[in-house]
This record gives sequence, C-alpha cells and structure tokens, in this order.
Amino acid sequence: MDKFTKEEWHRKQAIENFNKTWDLIDKKERTKEEDLEMIHTAHTSRFHWGFAGTPLNFARGEWQISRVYSLLKMSDSALLHGEHSLYHCLQNDFGDFELAFAYEAVARAYMVKCDEAKMEEYFALASKAGENIAKNDDKEYFISELNSIKLRSKA
Repeated sequence: MDKFTKEEWHRKQAIENFNKTWDLIDKKERTKEEDLEMIHTAHTSRFHWGFAGTPLNFARGEWQISRVYSLLKMSDSALLHGEHSLYHCLQNDFGDFELAFAYEAVARAYMVKCDEAKMEEYFALASKAGENIAKNDDKEYFISELNSIKLRSKA
C-alpha cells in the first residue's frame, strides 16, 4: 500500500476528481445522476486543491466549477465561481491562458443568465486576453471555446 503525506493525498484526490469532472464534461449525454456527480467531483477537486495547491490550481478549479454550472444552466453558481477564477488570476498576475479562460467563464455565465450586455463585456475582455496566449495550440483551443459563447448567444 502506498504511503502518502497529507499534502500528497490531497493532491492525488484533487487531480483524480478534476480528471473525472472532465470525463463527465466531455460526455455527450449525461444522466441526472451524472450531472450531480459532475458537480460533486468539481467541488471535491477544488476542495482538495485548497490543501495541496497553489493559486493557479485555485483559479483552474474555480474555472472548472463554473464550466460545470454553465453546462447545467445554473447561471448564479457559474457566475460565482467564474468570478472567483478571475479573482485568483488578477490577484496573482496570471495572464495568458488562465486569464483568458477566467474571462471566458464569466462571459459564459452571463450567457447562461441571458445578460447579453454583460456577456458581451466579458467576451471582449476574454478575446483581448486571448490575444496574449503564447502557444498557438492553446490559443486556437481558447478561440474555439470562446466562439461557442457567441454562437449560442446568437442562436
């Protein structure tokens, strides 16, 4: 049996739950039970990062929780966690990919909330931040995700 320090154990739990959440996010059709599991695993991951992570892990964890709530059309929760992701990015001078996606999370939450003006405001901030993403693959992925907000809001 593997022996872990407390921090190692929390880190392992955070990563496993983060990855499980991604699996559920990527699943084309989820049951109501899987939707609930997705909420639980996202929160569990962020909880464990609180013991073993860094502000970067906090920002990413909050982003993931926001994405889960956006998928489930729970705008207030999506906005709360998107704003927490953005807070961690701004407080720690995270730019590039993290900042762009934090703005994307807030824009997406406002899309779900049907607040077109706020969605457009944060979409513009996300787009501007996305211009500073260094890696081309990351930038292309970000743009495809950001454009999914525009397409849904105009549909």
